[in-house]
Amino acid sequence: MNSKEQNPLNPKKLLLSKWTAVKPTHKRKHFLVSKVILPEPPEGAIEFIELEAVFDKSIQVIPWRDLKETEAWLQGWV
Repeated sequence: MNSKEQNPLNPKKLLLSKWTAVKPTHKRKHFLVSKVILPEPPEGAIEFIELEAVFDKSIQVIPWRDLKETEAWLQGWV
């Protein structure tokens, strides 16, 4: 297999995507990307997203690249 990612994530297409925490905390397992945080200035690269827990609607801001960590996150609701 080559070193290129099979399914690269695009931060502009993450909005409303679904994610599952591999190790849930406080019954928070399923998440939705509720916001893509635009950089200042707008020409800059997108760095952060807002994840909303389905269980209790709690919000956390994380670097969007953290979603690539397969030991922490799985795409979709599993």
